[in-house]
Amino acid sequence: MREIERKYLVCDDGFIAQAHTSTRIAQGYLCARRVTARVRIYGDTGYLTFKGKSRDGGLSRFEFESQIPLRCAEMLLARCNGIVEKVRHLVDFQGYTWEVDQFTGANEGLVVAEVELGSVEEQAPLPEWIWKEVTSDYHYRNSYLAKCPYTRWFG
Repeated sequence: MREIERKYLVCDDGFIAQAHTSTRIAQGYLCARRVTARVRIYGDTGYLTFKGKSRDGGLSRFEFESQIPLRCAEMLLARCNGIVEKVRHLVDFQGYTWEVDQFTGANEGLVVAEVELGSVEEQAPLPEWIWKEVTSDYHYRNSYLAKCPYTRWFG
């Protein structure tokens, strides 16, 4: 399956009042070479995900995800170096569902919004709380944040 998405920094917390769902997420990375293997606990459900290298300026890449037992996800997560923790808020805006990640823990203060698209040419309308596109900037990828947390960028 191919994932196509754009990623943006968020300038204020106006998205919170618009969110219809908010879920805690913890995720870690088992390896990050040609294919990234990620384990995630989304609420009370475990997932194992494989993602390929980004193409089209960071817009698209191969992705395969499978649900796994929560206990297995917890055991795998315990073996990861660097855990990314966040609350994901789902916001519907003009026919698109935005995933707004409000990071906690070592990435506290970072808020990133993503929107999935049907093609690399598609442009979603931007909510007023979107600030700047960072789709092609690897610093905002969760796999990078697990190794080099946001709170260490400025210290």
